[in-house]
Amino acid sequence: MSACSMLVLLLHICCCFALCRRPPKLREISWLLFVFFSSDIEISRAQSPKAVDVLAKEIGLLTDEVEIYGQTKAKVRLSLLERLKDQPDGKYVLVAGITPTPLGEGKSTVTIGLVQALTAHLNINSFACLRQPSQGPTFGVKGGAAGGGYAQVIPMEEFNLHLTGDIHAITAANNLLAAAIDARILHENTQSDKALYNRLVPVVNGVRGFSAIQLARLRRLGISKTDPGTLTEEEINKFARLDIDPSTITWQRVVDTNDRFLRKITVGQANTEKGFVRQAQFDIAVASEIMAILALTTSLQDMKERLGKMVVANDKKGEPITAEDLGVTGALAVLMKDAIKPTLMQTLEGTPVFVHAGPFANIAHGNSSVLADKIALKLVGEKGFVVTEAGFGADIGMEKFFNIKCRASGLVPSVVVLVATVRALKMHGGGPNVTAGAPLKKEYTEENLQLVADGCCNLQKQIQITQLFGVPVVVALNVFKTDSPAEIDLVCKIAKQSGAFDAVPCNHWSAGGRGAVKLAQAVERAANQKNNFKYLYSLELPIVEKIRIIAQKVYGAQDIELSPTAQSQVDRYTRQGFGNLPICMAKTHLSLSHQPERKGVPTGFILPISDVRASIGAGFIYPLVGTMSTMPGLPTRPCFYDIDLDPITEQVKGLF
Repeated sequence: MSACSMLVLLLHICCCFALCRRPPKLREISWLLFVFFSSDIEISRAQSPKAVDVLAKEIGLLTDEVEIYGQTKAKVRLSLLERLKDQPDGKYVLVAGITPTPLGEGKSTVTIGLVQALTAHLNINSFACLRQPSQGPTFGVKGGAAGGGYAQVIPMEEFNLHLTGDIHAITAANNLLAAAIDARILHENTQSDKALYNRLVPVVNGVRGFSAIQLARLRRLGISKTDPGTLTEEEINKFARLDIDPSTITWQRVVDTNDRFLRKITVGQANTEKGFVRQAQFDIAVASEIMAILALTTSLQDMKERLGKMVVANDKKGEPITAEDLGVTGALAVLMKDAIKPTLMQTLEGTPVFVHAGPFANIAHGNSSVLADKIALKLVGEKGFVVTEAGFGADIGMEKFFNIKCRASGLVPSVVVLVATVRALKMHGGGPNVTAGAPLKKEYTEENLQLVADGCCNLQKQIQITQLFGVPVVVALNVFKTDSPAEIDLVCKIAKQSGAFDAVPCNHWSAGGRGAVKLAQAVERAANQKNNFKYLYSLELPIVEKIRIIAQKVYGAQDIELSPTAQSQVDRYTRQGFGNLPICMAKTHLSLSHQPERKGVPTGFILPISDVRASIGAGFIYPLVGTMSTMPGLPTRPCFYDIDLDPITEQVKGLF
């Protein structure tokens, strides 16, 4: 054992001993030492979680509404919504943030600290609703997303690794559909109408009949016949041939790993594919439209309908081809039947958490599921609070929460908690680059009021963005040990002068719920304020105008510029009847602009739209800003260097 490891172990022993002793001052100092020298995973393991069936009973779930996965997590059945349909909803709180550094500013930690403060310290029913982490950041740069310190979801290793397999289900469903597309093109290219029809509608035990999904396709084609033997040659041709134009395929394969070498691939090189070769790509699994559908659906029936509506390509006449046309909708629903149920877990202080769905905010819409929020709002009751989190800055995750998720759910938020850190504000004020894995420069570890004051422009802009939607905003300053009292006071003062209902320093990382009590009290007061919630734009506006409104009013752009490809896609989607959908911008999270290096509040820039895609099942149009990639890459030194498994205890090491 190294000298450093021995020192840490000795401190742990001393701290644990002192925590049991008097006087209180010594106990507090020892506690802080324990926090300082402990990793998130060590803190997580120091607390024994209550059995999940006990937690389920505490929050009012019936035995037949819970499906147990081990001792610490469970799926919750959607039948609960019917049982509690007459129960009034609680207050709905969104946690968003300023433009972050690459290290993140602690929105998940604030979310957990806030619900711990509300439930465990103020005796107010509350629920946290979080996204499930992707393997991409967990093994890449950022690490897990369970919160941290004494404000986290436990067990954190289960939260960050696989959980109940929802992302695997999405990956399987997504790639089944991708396989179906290429297989259908191959079979249509190599068979006559008659041979193709005979294989699509085979004789089974002497009987030939259409499946339910094939009958539905016949109805969409205007063919009312139900006997396969009565179709004319023309009808057989219409039914059997999708005539997919390979150049229009928008459906990609996915994998839940950062793998930059899959950003552009070639498929079909084997001799068995008979020369059908095309360029394709992989996306990260959480960027799949099926993930977006999981996050936005309101029921199993709604999910099935959304899966069927997914547009994967166009035919050679320019008409959309859907998953329903390929006959795969039912199979996709079967793969997703368990994933649609939210997963129940708990915080370090034993308060309930729903973990469900995990779309990235810079690629997709960045919010946990509508279903988790709806169930939680019923469970907490009229005086309770549900705290949900939107990814990255308010310009991305919050904007999409309001314009996409609130439209899908019909829910109205009560208050926004806007997370800021002195570290990020110094960066926006002109501080040196912040790089994951590299030590922070002295500007971030020493008091510098001028940098903080200059960087508050970004905080002020994010407050203004929140005010566009008419919702009260409370600023939560996530305090680090290097922040000086003067810096903390300055941020809170500027935030309140800029229109925040309140601004509160939070110490939940080191003190748990106790460190977020003032934030909880401020949120409770703000939730009782007059709410003038409104959407940013009307769905009836043209696609380009909706994009322009977001670019100008939210990002601060002078205007937008569409590439010829993007304009062509906009024209196509408008012609196909998809123009009245909300917009889900795919943009860097590291700047209000499209250029990650531009910090603070950039102005005067033209926002380039390189491509526009349509997620029809999810229900939004999906513009790609600049060079935004839908498949992240691994850094030189990924997190996986530190992750290991003890073969004796089977404990995971190195997660954070």
